[in-house]
Formats: sequence, structure tokens, C-alpha cells
Amino acid sequence: MASKYAFAAGLKEIRFHLCQTGETSSALRSFLMRTYPTMKKHNPYIPIMIREAQGVEPKVFARFEFGKEKSLPLTDMDDKTIETRVTELVKSPA
Repeated sequence: MASKYAFAAGLKEIRFHLCQTGETSSALRSFLMRTYPTMKKHNPYIPIMIREAQGVEPKVFARFEFGKEKSLPLTDMDDKTIETRVTELVKSPA
């Protein structure tokens, strides 16, 4: 479990966009409540930002070295699917 949350060496930040009350963001809220402490513990120097806005669709952004950025929509996914997608996203900048 620990290696699952160890981010790639070139990762500079990760941002989660979600709605505070929207049903489409409920799985992402649950995922963040469960995994944020572990992610932060294993990556203390990488900013993990959570941006909340009314009506926004859930999405995750990863910014790597040299300004390269990748994003994934997380709409209507369950907690485990979000975990898998985020894990894949933070492992490689390619």
C-alpha cells in the first residue's frame, strides 16, 4: 500500500477539482478523506491541492517537470476506480 502512494520523482504537484456537495464528486470526496493522510505522509514535499467549487466536475491534474501536465476526469467513478486512475497518473509523466 505504501508504494501505491509514492509519486514519480518528476511530479511537482497534484490538484483535485471537485464540488463540495455534488453527487458526481461524492466518490472523490470519499477517496480524498481516506487517502490524503497517506499520500501526504509518503510525499511530504509535493503539494497536494484540493480545489472546491460549486458545480465543477471532478478532475485530477498532475504537473510534472518542465511544465508537462496531465489530467483525468473522475466523473461517476467509484472510490476504487479513482484510486487506480490516480495511481496510474502520478507514476509516469509520459
